[in-house]
Amino acid sequence: MSSEIKESEAIARLAIMEAQLQQMTQMLSNLSDRLALTEDNFLLVADVYRYKKLQELLAAGNFHAADWETIRLIQAVTGELELESITPEQIRSFPCNELQVIDNLWRKYSNGRFGFSIQTRIYQSIGGSIETTINQDYQIIESFGDRVGWRSNRKWLKCDDLDYTLTAPIGCHPSRWWNSPFGAKMTNYFFNRLITCQL
Repeated sequence: MSSEIKESEAIARLAIMEAQLQQMTQMLSNLSDRLALTEDNFLLVADVYRYKKLQELLAAGNFHAADWETIRLIQAVTGELELESITPEQIRSFPCNELQVIDNLWRKYSNGRFGFSIQTRIYQSIGGSIETTINQDYQIIESFGDRVGWRSNRKWLKCDDLDYTLTAPIGCHPSRWWNSPFGAKMTNYFFNRLITCQL
């Protein structure tokens, strides 16, 4: 084999190795970008320990206590000590990522039966939209209450009278949080926020 052929083969091998090296460099660069994005996503959740108790209660199937814990979490995020102190205006800027975490936990441990996104889907399926939240459409809120088991015989039920098992109607929980002293106004503002956050 002539030295020219050997040199030509060596150059071809070097070109292949260089292309492979560039491909590996690109893959490492993409991996670095993906790791940075993952780290950024973790930063969205300010305090992962904040949700530990909710996770434990839901994993144990204790939906009644998890409902109370959901209120505690919402209060912690807003900085309010009492549910009654949380105003509809505060809900307008409630962090979407916090709602997402709470929703993810409820959905996971209820086999997709409970959670804010489930409630939003039901609300939208009966005609709810950003416009109905702005117009404070009380009829849609009543229809929603009927659908998720919060109303019976055209009357609102007390939270303690709801079913806190997996046999409860789909979308029934979390429920206690919705029992705000601002009534339908808070419900409309909260649905507006859930839809805006794409839950």
